[in-house]
Amino acid sequence: MNFIFPLLAAVLQAGSFTIDKVVLGIRRVSFKTYISISFPLIFLITFIIFALFRPPFSSELLAGSLGYLLFVSIAMIMVTNLLFYRALDEDRLGEIQTLDLLHSIPIIVFSSIIFADERRFFVVLPALIASGAIIWSHWEHHHFKIRRNTMPFLLWSLAAAPIGASISKVLLSAWNPISLEFVRSGALAVLFGAIFHRQRKSVPLQTLPLFILTNVLSAVAWILFYFSYQRSGIIYTILLFSLQPLLVYFASLIFLKEPLQPKKITAFLIVLASIVVAQINS
Repeated sequence: MNFIFPLLAAVLQAGSFTIDKVVLGIRRVSFKTYISISFPLIFLITFIIFALFRPPFSSELLAGSLGYLLFVSIAMIMVTNLLFYRALDEDRLGEIQTLDLLHSIPIIVFSSIIFADERRFFVVLPALIASGAIIWSHWEHHHFKIRRNTMPFLLWSLAAAPIGASISKVLLSAWNPISLEFVRSGALAVLFGAIFHRQRKSVPLQTLPLFILTNVLSAVAWILFYFSYQRSGIIYTILLFSLQPLLVYFASLIFLKEPLQPKKITAFLIVLASIVVAQINS
């Protein structure tokens, strides 16, 4: 039943990112405005989940090497979100999400080298095939089709993602996922709130329900994602979560009227087949 966590996380996050693009398309809502509101909301939602489930939490988790790794992970998540939402504000939703999956390959390779429990051939191989299918779906005329303003997010993601995933795995050996997200979302809410606090004044009131909905979906999705990291490992989680960008792509076709690309459909089928193979052999 471990497959439920990453699959449900993929569906919830796909819904969240689709709503994000709708919100960013509303007049006077820039990526800075979005960040200034979303991260305090995520912290509030995570706080409610924390209060309801009361997961274990100790101040000792904030000290020593765990405390240092927590600080590094917060800094990396901050940079990733700044670059991601800047790119999402200017590029197509389907493009950003499928490009986001490219970082799966360095995560898979790095994790299988660093962690002995991640070296499972019948999970690593399908995960690499699924990620390769996404790369192929973006290969046009002997090069990647990518907007210039999206490039910083892609380069950062490829370099930082394997390190961030490994740090999360180490933290989750001691932390409960809910407690970890509670602390990290709180730190990010303070940091982003301080940097972009002036941006909140320009937000249309009618966007508030969308902000609440997308951040409820996102907060729950990331908690489930890290429960899967903890129980099933990085590579298995990444493989099943690879459905998320493709679900977003299909949502962008239906709700945002973005153009249909047959290669993306083929990539989706390859990812599905890879997940089935891994699930049978896991």
